[in-house]
Amino acid sequence: MRKPRPPSKREADRAPLDADAARGRALKLLSRREHSAAELAFKLRQRGADEDVADAAVARMRDAGWQSDQRYAEMLVRNRIAQGYGPLRIRADLAAAGIPDAEARAVLAAAQADWPALCATLRERRFCAPPRTAAEWQKQYRYLASHGFAAEAIRGALKRFTAAPAEDGWESSEEPL
Repeated sequence: MRKPRPPSKREADRAPLDADAARGRALKLLSRREHSAAELAFKLRQRGADEDVADAAVARMRDAGWQSDQRYAEMLVRNRIAQGYGPLRIRADLAAAGIPDAEARAVLAAAQADWPALCATLRERRFCAPPRTAAEWQKQYRYLASHGFAAEAIRGALKRFTAAPAEDGWESSEEPL
């Protein structure tokens, strides 16, 4: 096990954040990008704010309309869809950011994404050729599963370009089933 590293001179000289400094730091963080309330409070605590001070600063940002979990969730869903991730991975990312499951489901439903089509597009972009062997089929399946797509969408994307296994091995088919 590693020994914890000693604090740097900057960290040692840093005074705890008071309410006004925490508010300013929160505003600076929000000016760069959206943050969830839990993420923003965590970052303020990392920078030296007490838990109560960090929570109060986040509450002030939320009351002023500068921080919104709804906006953060919508932004995260749009970005993750554009990056090629599926609904399971996106829900996990939202949960890690402190977004409640009900709100995460609502935002994903509002996105109205065609998950099977996105899965097929990702498969075509990553793997130029359809799977010809069982090993290739498994490799592509694992890749799509690691990106958060459901088993049904993955099987649909793979069967779209592959025929059923023949007795002597796998045959590829260019026609969609």
